[in-house]
Amino acid sequence: MIGNLDYYKVFYYTARYGSITRAAGELSISQPAVSQSLRHLEQELQVTLFQRTSKGVVLTAEGRALFTHVRRGYEQIEQGVERIQRMKNMEIGEVHIGASDMTLQYYLLPYLEKFHEAYPNIKVVVKNAPTPETLELLGEGKIDFGVVSEPFITPEDVECRAVRQIEDVFVAGRKFTSYKNKTLDFQELEKLPMIFLEQNTSTRTYMDEFLHLQGVSIQPEFELATSDMIVQFALRNLGVGCVVKDFAIPALEKGKLFELRFNKMIPKRHFCVVTDSKTVLSQAAKNLLKIMEIT
Repeated sequence: MIGNLDYYKVFYYTARYGSITRAAGELSISQPAVSQSLRHLEQELQVTLFQRTSKGVVLTAEGRALFTHVRRGYEQIEQGVERIQRMKNMEIGEVHIGASDMTLQYYLLPYLEKFHEAYPNIKVVVKNAPTPETLELLGEGKIDFGVVSEPFITPEDVECRAVRQIEDVFVAGRKFTSYKNKTLDFQELEKLPMIFLEQNTSTRTYMDEFLHLQGVSIQPEFELATSDMIVQFALRNLGVGCVVKDFAIPALEKGKLFELRFNKMIPKRHFCVVTDSKTVLSQAAKNLLKIMEIT
């Protein structure tokens, strides 16, 4: 059984410098206190650890055997302390984030660019996942924070902050120009070939719930994994795409797609940053959130 760890600390410095005087100076204690600690350790172990000489002290065979292990352990501790200091100083570290393609591209990416410019040695790991999976990763402690899109049920202990408004739209290409500049009822969508995201996304959940409230039931011709692909399918006139407007803006501005208009507004929603109140964030994660103006 290991006794008083302070004795081993005194032993380490005395053996390292071969001098009780230097050990006392390094530890900021008196020489008698060093000698007393060494005596207590020798009594605990029932061996002699040092032999006094005219130049100081030297280790006995038993002392050398002990120092081999104490030095390794103590230097590991010193390296650990040094690593922590480097993490505090943002010289090393990691940030783990959960984000979808959409939240990464249209919110998070500019902040990651600023963060990397400020702290080039910090590793950033982005786990690409839709909102439900990101919330699971947060609850499991596998990410520091997540950037998700509404709607979602906020789990217990999760703190949520809305950071950017987003707008859902229906877009179509030249094949559907008869619907351009018309004010439509949402029931009209039941007659059209529709392109939606897959069902495990917050965007799909939001639109399904909204259309259900309008008495509309959609059976999409295409269900795709990404909003970028929805835009591509719409550009090829394969149907009317339901996307967050940011994805369609380049094609809308070039006139390659147009936005369908309805007699009711689709309520806007938000990107949100989610953190778990039980998670102790690293200094790197705190600094990234600071850049994002979340803290």
